[in-house]
Amino acid sequence: MTPTRLDAAQLLEQVEDLADLLVDTVADGASVGFLAPLDRTAALAWWRKRAAAVAAGQLAVWAVREDGRAVGTVSLALADKPNSRHRAEVIKLMVHRDVRGQGLGRSLLTTAEEAATRAGVTLLHLDTETDSRAEQLYGSAGWTRAGVIPDYAANPDGILRPTTIYYKHV
Repeated sequence: MTPTRLDAAQLLEQVEDLADLLVDTVADGASVGFLAPLDRTAALAWWRKRAAAVAAGQLAVWAVREDGRAVGTVSLALADKPNSRHRAEVIKLMVHRDVRGQGLGRSLLTTAEEAATRAGVTLLHLDTETDSRAEQLYGSAGWTRAGVIPDYAANPDGILRPTTIYYKHV
């Protein structure tokens, strides 16, 4: 399962599968910005809006496909301000629940880190729900925990949860 970087046209070609992955991720309780149950139409619209940022070079998106469907994705949001072009944010790291535990999350994270380095980025950051499964991945991948913000975002059930901020020099 190798991550493939998608251009804007490829993202739109795979939008159905990416929407299904997003719906699955939210249904499984991951806090990725949406409340459950996530309507597939809303997931499709969200992914379609990403195509413009990909085309503009502001967002890089990778997807992993297996058996004809998207089973993982990660994005790298590149900074657009002159004083912050050395940093980027890792966002929407998602792995379908059917393929978790096989190293796909780490592979996606490594892909984003390596691409950031090639792009001249030296500092990455991200946030994730405190005490989530994702925290184990980031800690074991050498990311540094910067701190916790209480009541940062609602989880898919609508309950306010803290988020943990991580960073990594690459």
